[in-house]
Amino acid sequence: MLLAWGLVWMGVGPTAQAQTATAGPLKVAAAANLKFVLADIETQYRQQTGQSVQFNFGASVQLARQIQQGLPVQLFISADEEQVAWLQQNGLTQDSGQRYAIGRLALIGLQAHPLAKSASPEAALRALAPADKLALANPQLAPYGLAAQQVLHKTGVWPRLQKQLVLGENIGQATQYVLTGAAPLGFTAYALTLAPETAGQFKVWPVPPDWHAPLNQRMVLLKGASPQAQAFRDYLLGPQAKALFVKHGYALPQ
Repeated sequence: MLLAWGLVWMGVGPTAQAQTATAGPLKVAAAANLKFVLADIETQYRQQTGQSVQFNFGASVQLARQIQQGLPVQLFISADEEQVAWLQQNGLTQDSGQRYAIGRLALIGLQAHPLAKSASPEAALRALAPADKLALANPQLAPYGLAAQQVLHKTGVWPRLQKQLVLGENIGQATQYVLTGAAPLGFTAYALTLAPETAGQFKVWPVPPDWHAPLNQRMVLLKGASPQAQAFRDYLLGPQAKALFVKHGYALPQ
């Protein structure tokens, strides 16, 4: 069974700033595609340092807006670079942040569905019946959803399929639509297809990277971030975390 895809915690206040206390878990906002890789990184980091990290997962645009409204986090790990730049323009970050990974998009369907026999992602999309739904994250909220929309235009199926879309608030919810059978096909982060919770359940078609704009992912420390937050940021950029990002299907920036 998949872990819950929703927010791990919530603490939005109209005047709250980045948490500066050193006691208790370090609070971090992170894009939903990172759920499983960050779980592994957090376990490893906690075992080595004794510092626990609590994640608030969601769509990058929503998280950036929540941070602007006072979400008390010290580090934002986005699925794109635009939201980090937006927060910097609003004076909420320490700097412009760091690119930490390059995401990969995949089309998925349940192994038991006839569409799973399709030879390519384009063939599967073209075989989708008029009554069937296609799941993706909301392109206005999630970078992986925007990339999926670009793929639909690239393959020429957008005019036929745009009325069959079912949109998730983030990439995790879009994945859940396929897992529960609400949609026979859907776009997700390739990293989420490697999770033990979904092992063997999905037919996975990795999407060629030149079918959409690069999924460059960036993180940034927020104003008032503690030394503990800086240490975790540095760990995410270090060799042990990089190895886990690669293990979970991400490419590393050059």
